[in-house]
Amino acid sequence: MPAHQIASYTKSARLFALYQSLPRSEADAMSLTELMQNYGDNTDNYTNERKNLENDLIGLNQIFNDIFYSDALVRVPAWGNNISGKTARFYIDPSFSIDVINEQTVFFWEMLDKYTANYLPVSFKQEIADKLTQLRRQDKDKFHQSPLGQWPDHLITLPSIVQAPTLDSDVLESIHQALLQNRQLRISYQNKWDEKPVQRVIYPKGLIFIDNMIYLTGFNSADDHIDDDVLLKEHRNFAVNRITEAVVIDKPIPDWVGRDVFTLNSLQKLCKLEFGKNVEINLVLKVQKYACQHLYERPLSIDQQITIIDDTWNQVSATVANTTRLQDWLVSMSQLAVVVEPVDLKAVILDRLHSALVLYEK
Repeated sequence: MPAHQIASYTKSARLFALYQSLPRSEADAMSLTELMQNYGDNTDNYTNERKNLENDLIGLNQIFNDIFYSDALVRVPAWGNNISGKTARFYIDPSFSIDVINEQTVFFWEMLDKYTANYLPVSFKQEIADKLTQLRRQDKDKFHQSPLGQWPDHLITLPSIVQAPTLDSDVLESIHQALLQNRQLRISYQNKWDEKPVQRVIYPKGLIFIDNMIYLTGFNSADDHIDDDVLLKEHRNFAVNRITEAVVIDKPIPDWVGRDVFTLNSLQKLCKLEFGKNVEINLVLKVQKYACQHLYERPLSIDQQITIIDDTWNQVSATVANTTRLQDWLVSMSQLAVVVEPVDLKAVILDRLHSALVLYEK
């Protein structure tokens, strides 16, 4: 409800305030008399204000038609029909949103819809699909006849090997609430190796998207300390799909969690957002020449360098984080790449390849 009577505003402000005050369902549709309770209360000027309300409703309907190509402002009986002897009632179509629609917005949602088809949970994917449906409904024929509206005919997503895990919507809602309200979170976490989930109180920092997994990053509950390295030892990452329950605690997160060193960008630079040793290494690989082509297109790091050894092999050097994902990628390269340095990483990859070979030889 507006702080002041809508009739006291300028016309542009009146239209916006009127849009906000209109009901969002046919069951709650309001007559002019009912709308006047919020629109104007000047008994000496009631007739003029009521006429202004009628004109504002007509103007708002025209704006929705001209700009949004939408019949969002619904009148019962319908606009254009004779209402003589009837009480007209008004409401906003509940599926309508005043979001700005432009080519960049629609293109972004189209790309996101395709790109995340097999990487995000079904619930997230449905929200994106609903958003696109809403945008298309607002633009109607104009959108579908435009070059941008024909993009879906030129896009397709191939299924990924491993689908995204199932997420609990209640857990996600609690995480969202805790992050936005800067509150502590009590979670029940099911480790892969435990029979039952364990309860713990954490100070959440944010969400990490890695391939088709989502992780909640934060800190174990701990007292403040002058040494940031001591507090960094309390940092943890939790797979959201393994959180069986999450409850927001009505206690603020301690101030130390907000220090610059604990921002998501800082934690990433400290290699705290991935699993593994999480230390930077100078990686040197010997990669078969034809297999090296994708590293020109998608380098391992900004300082990556590739030199030609001979007609068969290239040498690739890059500064990277020694994470589990890096090791998984190196193993997947199998006979196409060999770790030259560091020696301890070479030993890890060799051991994993030997283990795999043993399984295949049985």
